[in-house]
Amino acid sequence: MLARRTDHAERLIAAPAERLFACWTDPALLARWLPPRGMSGQVERFDPRAGGAFRIVLTYDDPAERGKSGGARDVVEGRFVVVNPPQHLAFVSRFNSADPAFQGEMRMDWSFEPVANGTRVRIGASNVPPGILTTDHAVGMGSSLAQLAALVE
Repeated sequence: MLARRTDHAERLIAAPAERLFACWTDPALLARWLPPRGMSGQVERFDPRAGGAFRIVLTYDDPAERGKSGGARDVVEGRFVVVNPPQHLAFVSRFNSADPAFQGEMRMDWSFEPVANGTRVRIGASNVPPGILTTDHAVGMGSSLAQLAALVE
């Protein structure tokens, strides 16, 4: 079995940290920017507080794509472990998948650092399941950051 790893992404976004953090804690906004390009999202459960649970269904626009949860879907469930507005948000999540390569609990930390021209948003994803290819994860996180920027800039 492949070792678990940590992936990173970051982007400078021309918006205040408070506005970016609000995009994370509003499920309607989250569904607009979080799904990587080529996917849509539906937030089924969302309680953005430490210990609060969430369930998000990501669906590929192309029904021929194979999702982690079967068909063209990735079903992600988890809980928030840190909610410290507007600096830091962290959660642990699992994919609903029968494939062992996508199982296990992954942690994602999002930090929002005010800088002169806006906010530097950093993502750290640790304990990434080996079925998520490094290049695919980088593209997905970069796509989400670009969509977040497009939403607020």
